[in-house]
Amino acid sequence: MTGKGDKSAPLQARIDELEEQLARSERTVQALREVGLALGSTLDLDQLLELILQKITDLLEGDRATLYLLDEQRGRLLSRIMVGDEVRSIELPVGEGIAGHVAKVGRTVRIKDAYRDKRFRREWDDATGYRTRSILASPMKNHVGRIIGVIQVLNKDHGRGEFSQHDEELLTALATQAAVSIDNSRLFLSVIQKNMQLVETKEQLEHRVSDLKLLFDLESAMSGAQSMEDLARAVVTEAARACDGSAGAILVDEQEGGIWLYYVDYDSVRGKLGLHAGDHATASGSGISPAHAAIEVKRVAMKRNEGIIGWAMYHNEALSLPADVDRLAGNDGLESPVSGRLSTMLNVQLASAIAVPLDGEADEAVGAIALYNSHKPGGFSQDDRALLRLISANASTAVRLFRSRMERERSERLTTIGRLLSGVMHDMRTPLTVISGYVQLMATATDAAQRSDHAKLILKQFDQLSAMQREVLEFARGERSILVRKVYLTKFFEDLEKQLRSEMDGSNVELVFQLEDRGVARFDESKLTRVVHNLARNAVEAMGTRGGKLTLRVSREGTDLVVSVGDTGKGIPKDIEDKLFQSFVTSGKRGGTGLGLAIVKKIVDEHAGTITVKSTAHGATFTVRLPQDGPPQPAAPPFDRRQTNRPPS
Repeated sequence: MTGKGDKSAPLQARIDELEEQLARSERTVQALREVGLALGSTLDLDQLLELILQKITDLLEGDRATLYLLDEQRGRLLSRIMVGDEVRSIELPVGEGIAGHVAKVGRTVRIKDAYRDKRFRREWDDATGYRTRSILASPMKNHVGRIIGVIQVLNKDHGRGEFSQHDEELLTALATQAAVSIDNSRLFLSVIQKNMQLVETKEQLEHRVSDLKLLFDLESAMSGAQSMEDLARAVVTEAARACDGSAGAILVDEQEGGIWLYYVDYDSVRGKLGLHAGDHATASGSGISPAHAAIEVKRVAMKRNEGIIGWAMYHNEALSLPADVDRLAGNDGLESPVSGRLSTMLNVQLASAIAVPLDGEADEAVGAIALYNSHKPGGFSQDDRALLRLISANASTAVRLFRSRMERERSERLTTIGRLLSGVMHDMRTPLTVISGYVQLMATATDAAQRSDHAKLILKQFDQLSAMQREVLEFARGERSILVRKVYLTKFFEDLEKQLRSEMDGSNVELVFQLEDRGVARFDESKLTRVVHNLARNAVEAMGTRGGKLTLRVSREGTDLVVSVGDTGKGIPKDIEDKLFQSFVTSGKRGGTGLGLAIVKKIVDEHAGTITVKSTAHGATFTVRLPQDGPPQPAAPPFDRRQTNRPPS
């Protein structure tokens, strides 16, 4: 019996050893399965590393385990350990310490007694009071073989044993799996981060597209604006829609015209257009739609620095209410951020508002834009404020253009009035000369009937002067027109012949009058008289003191009335032929102003007629053709603030 028992003991020991190895293998497989499941289910890298270290410590029967991650750019290993209740970070340069050595050479290291190994660093043991004995350290290599860190296990069986070859193989396997999983986790987190960036970029792009659409709609609306009311209607409607405001206004410094507020109640706009808060309402691409044109714009005279919109323009600074109410109250002459006068006039109670200046030149605002009473529970947001700034940048350009156009119109109008006055002063010489001549004749005339005829002719010249005065006043009022009516040619040109003979009396000029058409025609008598007098005066001056012959011929060609004035002078100088009808062009005549032919051309144009000239060394002939087949069109429409009238050439 004894011998048999002795034979079975080694067998039993072998069985126990195999069972222990099997149990260990099962624990290993189970641990690897748990690690694998955890690696595939968690995105928290810290949680993942903690699980790996826990399983490695259990499987290898170590006292503690540390996982170092490699920072390739800095060439350092990074880890964190608990020292009492304090979390401390560990940094090791690659190549220093056991872990640094493993990271450098890329091979697993087993050490039975750490204090006998020169590569071991005792600083952490000294700092913590821990006693390191055995060490097993293995590099973590990812699927392409690149080292991403080191796993280090300390004190096998709490320092009573040493790590085996089997432990080394097991740690190498776990380290490789951990490295690949960590790499995958990093990659996945990177993908998540990229996706989040893409989503953020997409949202930003959508905002930009929305902003661009808003600017396009705004530009379309402003392009059809013909007045400040139209501009305010377009800008405020778009701004209030984009920021969900109840109402809005544009304040404009119109310089000599004063400071004006253009107010739009956008809630009433929604009602007229059948919209609700947040709905899209824009002008048509070709300008202001009929529905928008019906939107009321209230125009109110403003005091400088009045209300928040006045404050924004005066200080060239954006602000919002109620956020800035404490800062604004009683500041720089602003009695209240809410103007009681405007609230009463516009019938609006202000709860929230944002105001942004309209940029001008030299850091001086040309106006401001404001939105009132947001439909959002929290009032106007920072995004609304930024959006209103974007709108103001475009609106300020339009306002500056309006101001420049108004200034240009005033300047051009004054310039044109000046030219008109120059022409009137030029042409006044004719009636004044005629009046002077007839007054002298009246002084020597003894016959009462003759004096009466002279008086009638003098009165006609006063009528001519009155007509010139009316022309200036009509233009100043924006009324540019000609008085076309039926004229009997015989009576008109016979009176004109008498005036010309009186004017040329005492000169060496012979007047030849050829009235070939004695019917009727339609034209402005006063202005055609000026045409003939100017052409005749130029002809007399061209012939000079030696005199010559002046021919006035009236005929009909088709339906056109043709009036020609010819002389026997030296002709027109070559240097002024191409600019003969421009203002202030003269051939060097003494006392000449260069306005006569420019006035003639202007009057002919107003009759929708033409004037031509034929010049030789033996004289020049000017021919005027006035169409009679329909009423002549004015040279330009009545003056309008929204148009720029240029003086006729």
